Amino acid sequence: MAGSSSSEVSQLLQAWNDGDESALDKLMPIVYDELRRMARYYMAREAPGHTLQTTALVNEAYLRLVDASHTNFQNRIHFFSVCAQAMRRILADWARSRRALKRGGKTPPLRLDEALDAAKTTDLDFAALDDALNTLAKVDPRKSRVVELRFFAGLNLEETAEVLKVSSDTVMRDWKMAKSWLRLELSGESLNGA
Repeated sequence: MAGSSSSEVSQLLQAWNDGDESALDKLMPIVYDELRRMARYYMAREAPGHTLQTTALVNEAYLRLVDASHTNFQNRIHFFSVCAQAMRRILADWARSRRALKRGGKTPPLRLDEALDAAKTTDLDFAALDDALNTLAKVDPRKSRVVELRFFAGLNLEETAEVLKVSSDTVMRDWKMAKSWLRLELSGESLNGA
């Protein structure tokens, strides 16, 4: 994750954790470009004509951060991880509300294919992916977090390993297993071999 100075971001996060409300106001201009990059990444995977704009996604994530003042941000990577999680939830909530508005409320199952590897899909159903990740989290929370950090936050293996306090090899194994599990889950196939 290129961009803002890690030490400056970490210092402002620590000040915010310590109760300095003005630290968030100082932090946002520093990290705003990175948050917009993350939001553009998400929005590029949405269907054409999506009514939620990149700026609105960043602003909504910001509002959720302000409300999440109980979160004790450890460092810059942790901060962006939480931001990515907030954006994921915003898009999943939006997708669920849109699906509910459609007649019948049914959407075909999502085909993940290589989306988690190359992230090149343009019609990603965030609601279905969010549901699958929530199910995976019940089965294996760490694998769910690996997907969240790699796919949604855009962290590399080393950054993900740092957040989770495991080795890069463990992250790679979890990443491969989680992708396979999610492909099966999202395709509607049984994991029991049926």
